[in-house]
Amino acid sequence: MALGNPDLKPLASGPAGPAPPQHIAVIMDGNGRWAAARGLPRAAGHRAGAQAVRRTIEAVMEAGVTWLTLYAFSSENWRRPADEVLELTGLLRHYIRQELAELSRQGVRVRVLGDRTRFEPETRAELDRAERATLGNTRMNLNMALSYGARDEIAAAARAAAQAAADGTLDPAALTVEKFERFLSTAGMPDPDLVIRTSGERRLSNFLLWQSAYAELIFLDVLWPDFGQAEFNGALAEFARRERRFGARPA
Repeated sequence: MALGNPDLKPLASGPAGPAPPQHIAVIMDGNGRWAAARGLPRAAGHRAGAQAVRRTIEAVMEAGVTWLTLYAFSSENWRRPADEVLELTGLLRHYIRQELAELSRQGVRVRVLGDRTRFEPETRAELDRAERATLGNTRMNLNMALSYGARDEIAAAARAAAQAAADGTLDPAALTVEKFERFLSTAGMPDPDLVIRTSGERRLSNFLLWQSAYAELIFLDVLWPDFGQAEFNGALAEFARRERRFGARPA
């Protein structure tokens, strides 16, 4: 993966143009349909989707966005046929092994959101290695949502808060939104400003439900393997046109 294309220019900020979002989250949807439309096995769609991940990371870095969260494997994906799950987890390991050195060289820090305990030991070891190897990187933060479900995340946070109250380290009457967020897997991270979903579907599908309360949502008809610079720039342009009020009345 060659990151840092010199032909791409960061989105301008200040008087010259709108500032880019600080955090973009992407629901990468449409790999299977992309493959079916070409008479290919679903595995081919997933491999093409990995190429789109490379393009997206490059575009995000060039735009000056510092946080990117990719919905790569949902908690519901475990219900898929065993051979497809095996293909997905194998592709995940391959991606990490192939791309980790370049991601680290480019200053990308990798974090994993989700229940990694459901993966087999080999995959868990690769995920742990990616997090350790990139721990000190500061140019961009890449969150990989794997075996992730927002409802599970919120329920786990509620259990942790309840346990803290039982232990006497938390006063339930003093539990605020900000204090509750400390129990989420995204504690300390900015909420997404922009959520992009490909494939034409128009729903969040159990992705960052708490964190996306005030995110701008953009739904694209393009299938994920076809997502590229033009689609990314279009999403940024649409985001720049939005007026974000966070529940406040317009002036």
